[in-house]
Amino acid sequence: MSSQIKKRMAVVYPLLVGLLVLSCALSLRYGSSGMGLKEAVCALLGREGYQTQTLIMYVIRVPRTLGALLAGVGLSVSGVLLQTVTGNDLAAPNIIGVNAGAGFAVIMILYFLPLSYQLLPFAAFVGAFATTMVIVVASSRTGRDKTSIILAGIAFTAVLNAAISLLSLLDTDVLSSYNAFSIGGLSGVKTEALAVPAVLIGMSLIISLMLSRQLGLLALGDSMAVSLGVNVRRLRLEALLLASASAAAVVSFAGLLGFVGLVVPHIARRITTGVRSVLITSALCGGILVVLADLVGRIIAAPSELPVGIVMAMIGAPFFFVLLLRQRGGR
Repeated sequence: MSSQIKKRMAVVYPLLVGLLVLSCALSLRYGSSGMGLKEAVCALLGREGYQTQTLIMYVIRVPRTLGALLAGVGLSVSGVLLQTVTGNDLAAPNIIGVNAGAGFAVIMILYFLPLSYQLLPFAAFVGAFATTMVIVVASSRTGRDKTSIILAGIAFTAVLNAAISLLSLLDTDVLSSYNAFSIGGLSGVKTEALAVPAVLIGMSLIISLMLSRQLGLLALGDSMAVSLGVNVRRLRLEALLLASASAAAVVSFAGLLGFVGLVVPHIARRITTGVRSVLITSALCGGILVVLADLVGRIIAAPSELPVGIVMAMIGAPFFFVLLLRQRGGR
């Protein structure tokens, strides 16, 4: 990283941290139920006479804010890793089967064990992670380059989506329950349900930062990376495992939240360069984006709410379209 970039990031990092803290503060302060500034502060401190506000704060707003923060970090880190190892600017967690695998596992539980809602987060994580492993193994047998991973991911995603559609047609009650999960949202998330995902996301970020130097060499091409001492196959597998674990952890509590892993890495690359710096910047930007998107969803339709997945789709879909046009124009 050049000295000029380092100087810029010395300003950008504190600014992003400040924006993240402000976003979280706004998320705690505002919501579908009215709460003044004094009431919000007293609720956070658990003051006497503010029992109702304290209940709203710690049962609803704190878990949602933490969940949005974790979702933004986890999906953004996953997106950076996937775009780096595949060399595809359009790569996102859904391209390696995370969404399809999680969706299939969830709809299987809804169809065969309709009363076992407590199994849904675990099923979502296992389905997402297991599908990624199958895709990695399949791609290694058909070809070991980054293109084979993308093609295998597309093929398995199509098959699993077809299975999801079939089960949805067989039972309309399953479809109505599945829709809430497929949209992606943070309604009803509990603080205790975030502990394991937080550990997985944190470990994925830390290990990714440790591998950032080697990941940066992949941009030079596989042959050059190998000549510089990088075990490309192992590194690509490790990055895919980290990306899958991070995204699957988010899916377990936030559902199939889309576009974060696609949009945020591109924002980060406009701010800085280098895999390590992009990872840190993406984690901060992702947290800010999802926290604010969830806040907008809560207040724009108050006293009801708009799921954060819909808000992210409204942001991400136009971005995706512009990105496609730019790539087409660059050919």
